Amino acid sequence: MRQFGLIGRSLRHSFSQTYFTQKFYNLSLPDHQYDLFELENIRELPGLLAAHPDLAGLNVTVPYKEVVLPYLDELAPSAGRVGAVNVIRRLPDGRLIGHNTDYIGFRDSLRAFFPTAGPATRALILGHGGAAKSVEVALRELEIPYWFVTRNPLDSWLTYEDLTPELIEAHPLIINATPLGTFPKIDECPHLPYHALTPRHHLYDLVYNPAETLFLAKGREAGAQIKNGFEMLCLQAEEAWKIWNE
Repeated sequence: MRQFGLIGRSLRHSFSQTYFTQKFYNLSLPDHQYDLFELENIRELPGLLAAHPDLAGLNVTVPYKEVVLPYLDELAPSAGRVGAVNVIRRLPDGRLIGHNTDYIGFRDSLRAFFPTAGPATRALILGHGGAAKSVEVALRELEIPYWFVTRNPLDSWLTYEDLTPELIEAHPLIINATPLGTFPKIDECPHLPYHALTPRHHLYDLVYNPAETLFLAKGREAGAQIKNGFEMLCLQAEEAWKIWNE
C-alpha cells in the first residue's frame, strides 16, 4: 500500500482526499490511499509518521505550512524560495523533503485569469501566512508589484484600516490569502471598502470551499472579475503527484 495524506488542524473544508481518490481510481491504482490527518499540534507529526510506515507523501495546509519546517530533513528550492511547505515527500530511508507547489498552482492559474500581469499593474495580498508567501513568489515571477495587507501594523505592510477607496482603485488585483470565508464560517470576509470595487478589479480567493466566498460575492456584486482557488488546488496537486513519483 502506498499511502498519502493531508495534515492540518481542521480539514472539513478540504477536497484533497476526493481529488486524489478519484485520481487513483482513474489511474487504476487500487493499492494507493489518501487520508486526512487532523493534528491539534504540529508536534504530533513524528508520531503520525511512526504509526503510518507506508506514508510516501503528505500535503500540508493551515496552520502548519511554516511551522512544519523544523521537522523536515531538507527543503527543495521551491520551499526555500517561499519559506513555506505544502508538500512533503518521504524517501525510502525515512528522510522528509519539503516542497512548495502552491506558488506554481497560483501562478499558472493567475496567468489565465489576470492577463495584464507586469509592473504596470499592482496587487494587494491579504494575509501573510504560508499561502500569502506562495502568492508573493508568484507575483514576483510575474513582475506584479504588491503590498501585503495584515491586521497587525508593520512599517512595510498595510493594515485593513489603510485601505481607502483611492488605494483600492490603484490596485486592480486583490488576492485573499487568508482562511476567512472557508466552510463552515462562510459569513466571514476580509474587511475591505467593497463599495470601491469596479468592473476593472480582479478578485482571487485561495479559498475554494465554498465555491463563492463572501469576499467573491461582494466582488461579483460590484462587477469585478472573480476566481476561487479550485484550479490552484488542482494544479498544485498535480505538481505534488509528480514529486511523489520522482
